[in-house]
Amino acid sequence: MSMDAKDGAGIVEAGPLPDDLAALVRVSAELARGVDGAVEEALVAATVAADPVEVEETILQSYLFLGYPAALNGFAVWRRVSGLPSPSGPEATGEFDPEWESRGERVCGAVYGGQYPRLRRNIRSLRTEMERWMVTEGYGKVIGRPGLDLARRECCISAILAVQGVERQLYSHLRGALQVGARPEVVHAALELALESARPDRAERARKTWARVVDRGPATEASDRVR
Repeated sequence: MSMDAKDGAGIVEAGPLPDDLAALVRVSAELARGVDGAVEEALVAATVAADPVEVEETILQSYLFLGYPAALNGFAVWRRVSGLPSPSGPEATGEFDPEWESRGERVCGAVYGGQYPRLRRNIRSLRTEMERWMVTEGYGKVIGRPGLDLARRECCISAILAVQGVERQLYSHLRGALQVGARPEVVHAALELALESARPDRAERARKTWARVVDRGPATEASDRVR
């Protein structure tokens, strides 16, 4: 069973990577790699293995890390291979919701834990607008959406960042996955699956990044509560 991002920590099963999560991770990794045939192959597999709502959310959140072109191209392939129309409903309107800011603060705080205040200070020092955009748009509008629990979102985000070779952000989101309740063996399995789509040099750096996360120790006691 999973929990929506709005509910805080999500639940990811222990043991081998579940087939549905593996499908979502592979979609994320192939969107990041950007090879059309591989993206289509991953999405075709996802039509069988994963919940369509979770696939939609996986593609949608990729725009935060890969930009609109990659996300739109991913949706074009998904519409074709799944035969599903664009969803409707309150979250699908795209209209501004004043709750995004508070939801973003809650979700970003869950991902970063005790580092959350420092994160905001650091982003503010780089560019003031981006601090608010990170919270309101990144975590409130997108990552905090229902439809895909937060632990799964973090595994998929980590897959994108690993393939991109963005080590600093990869460290944060690998640790964030643990922070919101994903078990270490699941995060590790998701990372290794994503690295099948990564350049060898980036895969090597990603594994070193994961080792740093592990060396730091448990992010939270949340993993003890995950079943």
